[in-house]
Amino acid sequence: MLTKLKHLLLKIIDLTALGFLEPIVRLCYGEEPGTQVKKIGQFMMVPVLVFLLFIMVWSAFAPRHKTKSGEVPTPAVTFDSYRSIMTFHGREGDKERAYLATGDAREKWLAEAEARLEELKPLRAEAEAAVEEAEAAHQGALTATYDPALAEYNEARQAAMEESKQRIAKLKVRAEGIAADDSAAKGELLAVYRAHTAQTANAKSDYQKLKQQADAILKAKFPQLAAARARLTRIAEEEQYLKQLVKMLSGGNREARVADGQTKLDALRAQYAGAEGAALFPLAKSINSAESRLARTAESAYAKPWTLPMQIIRSVYCVFVGFFMGSVIAIPIGVLCGLSRTFMAAMTPFIALFKPVSPIVWLPIFLIVIGGFFPDPDKHWFFTTLWNAPLIGWLKINPAFLASAATVAMCSLWATMVNTALGVASVDKDHINVARVLRLGFWPRLFKIVLPSALPLVFAGLRISLGVGWMVLIAAELLASSEGLGKFVWDQFNNGASDSFAKMVVVVFVVGIIGLLLDRIMIVFQRAVSFEGSVATV
Repeated sequence: MLTKLKHLLLKIIDLTALGFLEPIVRLCYGEEPGTQVKKIGQFMMVPVLVFLLFIMVWSAFAPRHKTKSGEVPTPAVTFDSYRSIMTFHGREGDKERAYLATGDAREKWLAEAEARLEELKPLRAEAEAAVEEAEAAHQGALTATYDPALAEYNEARQAAMEESKQRIAKLKVRAEGIAADDSAAKGELLAVYRAHTAQTANAKSDYQKLKQQADAILKAKFPQLAAARARLTRIAEEEQYLKQLVKMLSGGNREARVADGQTKLDALRAQYAGAEGAALFPLAKSINSAESRLARTAESAYAKPWTLPMQIIRSVYCVFVGFFMGSVIAIPIGVLCGLSRTFMAAMTPFIALFKPVSPIVWLPIFLIVIGGFFPDPDKHWFFTTLWNAPLIGWLKINPAFLASAATVAMCSLWATMVNTALGVASVDKDHINVARVLRLGFWPRLFKIVLPSALPLVFAGLRISLGVGWMVLIAAELLASSEGLGKFVWDQFNNGASDSFAKMVVVVFVVGIIGLLLDRIMIVFQRAVSFEGSVATV
């Protein structure tokens, strides 16, 4: 039983290309412990240590590089930004659920939120006092360091300016005593003036260094103040979130709004029942408006902003749509290229011409072309149907989404096409001869011999295409302003908030991790259709 489990685990590891786990399994079963420990160190410990070294180097050098957006974020700052992103996502989800909450659950949640608000009041006062104390300490530290440095700079600058004025005055006096025909004296005057200019420049450089030192003292971080402000900010953000939550659970809740609208509608109907003559028309108009408003409120949803997890899902969905579109085009054409040299010759100019074209060129072309099919997308039946569809309705698929997907398809299909053609053209001739002997027709030969034999190379092309598509997608979303990871990065770049830089770095890791997972998924499919040892898993 244990032996069967071992072979099953090793088979799974081989299929998923997680070879670094193999020595752990073998070590657990006592196979050559020394060799397995060495492999664990080689394939697991070394990468971990190198990554830790990377984190240490990043932490050491990032604060030293100053940019217009502040310091390069350290790993700790980046992780804090990640937590901030996920906190925002969770709180927006809470607001959405609060808007739709009903009955006793809503009342209980409302009471908990109000109680937490009361708990925060003394905490906020304490945090504000800590900030004031830290600011006073910071000001005291500045008085002890910055003021003397600034005074030294001002003194040096004033002294340099006075010396420059004195030298200029002497030069003017000297110039007045030089005759028109005294060439030697003129040369000496010019040389002295040049020396004065150099001396002035050197003095300016010296006191500018003192100014830079003073500015560095002023800009230096004060950990106590930064920590106090960060704590106050967290409390203020939670307080703001709870106030919005209370609003969503009370008057802003859909159930409460529907009940309020129904009360007003009943009052209007009662007035209408007792009215007569000219008073009936305005009341009928009001009743109709109230009924329409009540119906919209009953079907309304919380206007949830796009959070990073939502944009991740939209980006992954978009890349798979584009990948599917590209595969549908590339695989049939690749098969025909592999089967027919004439067709391959006909397609070669198109492959050579369009393969190097950048996604930055394709995207605006697709935006224009797709926009021509949907002049008014908000009212087009195609998009309205998708917006009302289950599971994908919230993605709000629009022309920009389709243009991004088409760009992914156009830039990623070439690897699949070329690998498919190579796989079909490389089918063992013995298999083809067997098919002829069996007198198989074109379609049975294609689906029973050609395609199964070509599948390893087809999936190798699909793996490359998916990786290319994922890289292309981020740029396409950024340029098309289509919701997704690309737009998130662009919004943060234009935002200019203190943590925008760190959030962009968070997206770097998010994109990398998702790309790694997509690649691993394709490796599983590639290995499932490949012969033993025929697939690279780098």
